[in-house]
Amino acid sequence: MKPYRLIALLLLLAASAKTIAQSTDNRLFELRIYYCNPGKLNTLIQRFNDHTTKLFEKHGMTNIGYWLPVNNTDSALYYVLAFPSKEAQEASWKSFIADPEWKQVAAKSEENGKIIAKIVSQNMRASDISPAIAASQKSPDRTFELRTYTCLPGQLPKLITRFRDHTEKLFEKHGMTNVAYWTTIEKDSSQPKLVYILAHKSVEAVKQSFDAFRADPAWIAVRDASEKDGKIVEKLESVIMKPLPFSTIR
Repeated sequence: MKPYRLIALLLLLAASAKTIAQSTDNRLFELRIYYCNPGKLNTLIQRFNDHTTKLFEKHGMTNIGYWLPVNNTDSALYYVLAFPSKEAQEASWKSFIADPEWKQVAAKSEENGKIIAKIVSQNMRASDISPAIAASQKSPDRTFELRTYTCLPGQLPKLITRFRDHTEKLFEKHGMTNVAYWTTIEKDSSQPKLVYILAHKSVEAVKQSFDAFRADPAWIAVRDASEKDGKIVEKLESVIMKPLPFSTIR
């Protein structure tokens, strides 16, 4: 290769790498699940609608989405926040909890009893296979699905590759919308999980789309090829959800 062509190629590769780096979402995301005491879910929703989401923004947190499970036997509320960094997350929660306005709101809302029985929190990073994670409000409201994949040891990279090269496109082919993809940050430094959200046209469409996806010869060929040396996924968890009116993703 002639020197000037080599230089041009190197400049092109450098520019491409810069573009990719600029487009990477480096925020820290936090998935939070609140399990309410009996009869308190509506009180929690009202508190978020009237006060909490605004106070989050006041203290540097970005509201990503708020959902309720369709079969909500545990009186749960799921939501995702974004922060510029881990340090910003810690500072935001500290200032939020100390805010006199929040203390007043919390006390007022719990005059008739404690609202939340349990909180589950999971920090995450956006995967490089994720679409841009931003507000997307559709009408009428869509149905969402939160899916969590626990991989067998060492198999997460293979799963990510399968999603990047095939699965996401096949989801879209069968009427599903890729909303966001994350990998978890595990406190014990164990293998991360893949967590992602799909949007469906309706609750009924969830089953219809996945039935068609699983029967697709293209998917069967991809799955079999990727698992020729063994299974990839150890466990799959799925939660079908509907967005709350104040969710930025609906």
